[in-house]
Order: sequence, then C-alpha cells, then structure tokens
Amino acid sequence: MSSFTFTQVDVFTDQPLKGNPLAVVHGADVLSDAQMRSFAHWTNLSETTFLLQPTDPAADYRVRIFTPNEELPFAGHPTLGSCHAWLQAGGTPRVRGMVVQQCGVGLVRIRQSESGAAFAAPALKMEAVDDATLEKVLAALGLARERVLAAQWLQNGPRWLTLLLDSADTVLAVEPDHGALKGLAEVGLVGPYLAGSACQFELRAFAAVIGVPEDPVTGSLNAGVAQWLIERGDAPKRYLASQGQRLGRAGRVQIEHDGRTLWVGGQSVSCVRGELTL
Repeated sequence: MSSFTFTQVDVFTDQPLKGNPLAVVHGADVLSDAQMRSFAHWTNLSETTFLLQPTDPAADYRVRIFTPNEELPFAGHPTLGSCHAWLQAGGTPRVRGMVVQQCGVGLVRIRQSESGAAFAAPALKMEAVDDATLEKVLAALGLARERVLAAQWLQNGPRWLTLLLDSADTVLAVEPDHGALKGLAEVGLVGPYLAGSACQFELRAFAAVIGVPEDPVTGSLNAGVAQWLIERGDAPKRYLASQGQRLGRAGRVQIEHDGRTLWVGGQSVSCVRGELTL
C-alpha cells in the first residue's frame, strides 16, 4: 500500500459545507485506473480527482476526474477544486495568476483573482432536443410544457439536456423522479430571478445516469448554460448564478464573458486535509 496527500475541498462557496465537495488525491501517478475508479466509487461524492504530472509541457498539472461510476473528460467544480488544492499544496504556475490544467478535453486555463478562480469554458456543442425525448424528461420532472421557454442539448464534456424555465421558483419547485431520469439523460434546469435579486438565475442538475441524483453546484452545466443564454440574448455577459438551495447549499457561480472567453468562477475552501492509504 502507498500513502498520498489528500484534500477535501468545498467548491463554489466561501463557507465550508455550503458548496459542492470534491475529493482530491495528490501525486497519484502510481495509481492504476482500477484503484482510481474504486476510490471514487468509495468516496461517493459527485466527483473525485487525481493530480498527476502533466504530459503536455504547457500544463502546470494533469487531472483525472471520476464520478462514482465513470471517468469524465472535464467538469467544472473538479477543475476549480483541483486547482485550489494544487496551489495550497505548494504548486506554482508557470505564468503568474494563470494556472493551466491538462485533462480529457485538453488544456484548460484557470485565472486567479481576489474573488477566487475562474476557468475558461471549453468549446460547447449544442443540439436540438427531439420532442419524444423532451416529453419523457418533462414527465420524469413532473413539469408542464408551458413552463419551458427553451430546450437544448449542451455538451462541453458532460452532455446536459438543459431546460430554460419561466422562473427560479419553478426550478426550485421541481420534484424529479430520479429513477425515470436514470434511463434518459443528465438534465439541467435554469430559471431567472426577478430583476433586482442578488442572483440572476437558479440552476439545478440531475445526473442519476452517472449515480448522482442531484449535484449541488455544477461548473460544466453553468458554463454551457451561460454560453447558451448569452448567445440567445437571455443573459447579460456578467452575472451571478445560484445553485444548491434544495440541498441546503448556497453555491454561487460567477459568470463573465470578456468578448472572447467565457469565464466560470467561484471561491473554494479546504475542509479536510490528511493522508490517504491505498
């Protein structure tokens, strides 16, 4: 057995226990795929990451990202949480203020600021949702069709069937049938708050298909939603999103489009530090 430095980080929050937890294993180069999968299944968190030496000379570190059941090429809160843990463990980026992460989708830039960190959203693929699939998803969500303003497949690593609903209250009221969703899709919901609210949108993410009934705060979904809504003209180029209320969390996701790049950011706090034996 070998020992590894271990950090459990809460992401998209500055308050411990109010964001989305992430397990991070440092110096994991000697671990096999099977060991990584087994540990991620054991933590039973939405994601567990493993920090490795980069194979691309432009990267500061490499990360592999696992849900309890599968490996992901990219995910948002694991990107910010892994970067936070890497920096706290003494990592020094090649370029001051900008960390470069290597993962399944290639290189991802993560900029540092006083308000936390933000990753450059990967390229987004969008596809129309066919009526038959949409009707099944709406039935599993218990949602009336008239509550849906738009529907779109969004893929930037994970693939989300995403619904723009008429309000944040409608998003928060949804009581999904996770068993039914398990055979359908990863589903994201977004709805606007009234003008003048602290946050512009409320999001929820249902991912029973990968063993996560509801994810507390989801960076990849927020990235895809922001690109989609800004392109539609339904969101400003800078806004604050809320996620996790129904799970007792208070996730906050900062969105900024600078004209060329969409940045998705937030704060992170380390809650557990120690040694892992595998």
